Amino acid sequence: MEFGDYYWPDYVFDKNYDLMELAYLKLFISEHRHLPNVPSKNEVAIEGVDLGVMTTVLLQKIEELTLYIIIQDEQIKELRNEMNILK
Repeated sequence: MEFGDYYWPDYVFDKNYDLMELAYLKLFISEHRHLPNVPSKNEVAIEGVDLGVMTTVLLQKIEELTLYIIIQDEQIKELRNEMNILK
């Protein structure tokens, strides 16, 4: 995905969407100091930002966060079930 491409991120909820592993995301943020597919402050300072494109990128990030929350909720439920079995 090129930053300049205009799209609507409903594809994030497709079953085949490749959601980045949190460990890799943490590493990316540590190295680049911004989220993947989000321009850095230097890029914005030089190139500016298209608000329509940025809104779409931010929606993609919100949808990805929603998936991370759903995954973590499922993991928490599994751990609770395991704990209840061990009691």
